[in-house]
Amino acid sequence: MSKHALKITQLADLKQVKKEIERQAADAAAKLAARIEAEKKIKAEKELFANSVGRVKPLLAEKKANLLPDLPPPIPAQKQLDEQAVLREALSDEWDTGSLLDTDEALSFRRPGIGADVVRKLRKGEWSVQKQLDLHNLRTEEARDALGRFIRESHKNGIRCVRVVHGKGLGSPGKVSVLKPKVQSWLIQKNQVLAFVQATPAQGGAGALVVLLQGGAARLARAEAAP
Repeated sequence: MSKHALKITQLADLKQVKKEIERQAADAAAKLAARIEAEKKIKAEKELFANSVGRVKPLLAEKKANLLPDLPPPIPAQKQLDEQAVLREALSDEWDTGSLLDTDEALSFRRPGIGADVVRKLRKGEWSVQKQLDLHNLRTEEARDALGRFIRESHKNGIRCVRVVHGKGLGSPGKVSVLKPKVQSWLIQKNQVLAFVQATPAQGGAGALVVLLQGGAARLARAEAAP
């Protein structure tokens, strides 16, 4: 091969190499530009919220809002169950009241130390009934719980005279009230009860009892004993 032909071949090769170098440089520049653009896009997305709301200042500690809702008070379910259990245990259906009730027609009751005049005035309706409990349509356990709770709350609130309606038993077999003897027995077992009598006809007659609780009766007894 002549020297002239060799020079032409070398020149063509150099041009080819140059083109390859330029192509690689262009590819690298394109990749770099694409990467820079992608990074700009990611940064812009991250700063989108901050750019939207602008500059912010932190709240002072004492001005921070309390976003936690107030929790409702816990329901003392176990305590309620315990109280009901105590009421059931305290009021027995096996209590013998035969020797404790006065043997009159209405089978009234008064604790030792309570004078007969207190019962007489109670029977005549001289005590004003302040609260009433109606046990109609309640089962035995329900009536026992309701009566125990009623007596306890009435005494706690300073109530002195209450009426307990147990019914006359007109719809019961033998026309005899099933609840009446039970209510008498339960009342005798409650220490807050000082006396009770059958209600006057205007107050319910044989279907109800008028009950005197601690507090008023004690003062009345002292007043009657005074000269």
